[in-house]
Formats: sequence, C-alpha cells, structure tokens
Amino acid sequence: METEGRYPPRVNPTGTAHIIDGRALARDVKAVLTARVAELSAQGHPVRLDVVLASGNAAGGVYARNQATMCAEIGIEYRMHEVPSDADESTVTTRVRELNDDDRVTAIMVHLPLPPDVNAQRVQALIDVDKDVEGVNPANIGGVIYGRRTLVPCTALATMRLIESTGVSLRGAEVVCVGASTIVGRPVAVLLMEAEATVTSTNVHTADLAAHTRRGDVVIAAAGVPGLVTGDMVKPGAVVIDVGINRIRDPQTGERRTVGDVDADSVGSVAGWLSPVPGGVGPMTVAMLLRNTVAAADPDGASPAQVR
Repeated sequence: METEGRYPPRVNPTGTAHIIDGRALARDVKAVLTARVAELSAQGHPVRLDVVLASGNAAGGVYARNQATMCAEIGIEYRMHEVPSDADESTVTTRVRELNDDDRVTAIMVHLPLPPDVNAQRVQALIDVDKDVEGVNPANIGGVIYGRRTLVPCTALATMRLIESTGVSLRGAEVVCVGASTIVGRPVAVLLMEAEATVTSTNVHTADLAAHTRRGDVVIAAAGVPGLVTGDMVKPGAVVIDVGINRIRDPQTGERRTVGDVDADSVGSVAGWLSPVPGGVGPMTVAMLLRNTVAAADPDGASPAQVR
C-alpha cells in the first residue's frame, strides 16, 4: 500500500525533528475500536480476550493488569488464566487448547516468559490462528508475506502505522531496518516491501551499519542496543522510528529509566520525523493488540479496514 504524501522527506528547516506522538495516534485507534466493540456487542458478537500468565512473572503481571484496564475502557471482556511458575509444558498447552475450543473466547494471548521447562514457540504454534492476536503463530507470521495487516505481529503493525502517520510515501523510498527479529525486524521489512519500498535489513553481522542508515529515507531501529543510532548515521529529513525498549541506569542520578535504540538528542537535530521512546511505538503496539483483538471477534472483518 502506498501512503499519501511526499517522497523523499523534506529537511525540517527548524533543525528539530517533528515528534510522532504514539499516544495521540493510539487514542484515535481506541476511539474507533470502542465504537466497533459496541456495534459487535449489539449484534451478538461480544469481544473477549483471554490471556495465559505464569505466576511470579512480575513484569507480565503489570502488563496484564494494564491490559485489563485498557480492555475495560473500550468494552472488551478480559480474563486472565494463571499457571504455576513451575508448570510443565503439558499444563500450559492443555490450557491453550481449552481456550481454542471455547467458542466464548474470541482472542488469546500467552504472556512471556513461560516457566523454564516450557517451549514458548511450541505453545505459540498451538494458538488458534483465528484467535492469535499477537500474530505469533507461524501461520499468521507467514500471512505477512501475502500483505495481511490483521493478526500479524503487533509491534510491526505499530511501526507501519507510525511511519504512515507522517504522510511520507513509502513507494520507492529507501528504508533501513536495523535489527532482524522475528517479531519486529523481519515482519516489518516484509510489510514495507508490500508497500513497494526498497528495504535493507541489517543485523549484528552487518559491516558499516552507518553506511546503510545514511541512505535511509526511513530508518527503523529495533536492535535492542541503547543509543545505537546517532545523528551522524541519519540522512537529513529522514523518518526515524525507535522500537528499542531498554532499561538503563542513569549515570548521574543512579535511577533506572527507559531509553530506545536511538540517541534522541543527536538524531532529533537531523531527522525530519522521530518516534521517541517512551511515547512512540509502545502505546501504538498496545493499540494494535486491541485492534487485532477486535478483528478476531468481527465476523465481517470490518475492524481492520476502519483503523488500517
């Protein structure tokens, strides 16, 4: 899909990148979803998200509680199923199969990490493809190749939405993906190819990373390395999407804080658009999870088109 707007990006004359506000974009998506959830409920198709969580997973527990709040805000029923922290694989897979077979369950998510003796990939592959709202079942990941934008990895969808919000055309644009993970780098590269961009995918073995990123009209940093992409590595006026979520200790205050893979200060003085951390891809990823959740319950498949 070609996005509207100009290509290549125009250098920002102020010398300060336009900030892509992921929180504001997420609010817009949620507003559309709230209306659609109400419509579906009135039609006898309630939306329900069931999650599996290992007890003792503190980070997962916080995320699950936040999910429950967000689901309640837009009218989605939310149910959490805890398994013991030392559960074996059979216990987890049995729970997933039960949710697959329950017609009242329209969406399923399995929080990671799972107990030590459980193979996460095997569990993810068991999730019903029509209920897999994280897009982690191999069949749904493969759907990206055919241009699908529903029930595919949420962070990849969020990244695309952030880029498209700038109005910059992707057709023919040089896009560099820094990082090639299965949940972000690889699927977003394929989505970008579907949008007819010219895509370069880099990894830990890439020689002279900066030589690649400097060509990018769009740069997506998703390597998990704090401050990896700096201002001297970015083409003036480029769109830069920071996907990295890293917890570091501030050398001055000693407090832990969240930073991305982009050095925001130096890149912000060169780029035309910058999606920051926090406040960029994080809120949009949650919005795309909710989007997938609504789409999974929608017999007409209308939800994805409304918030594409």
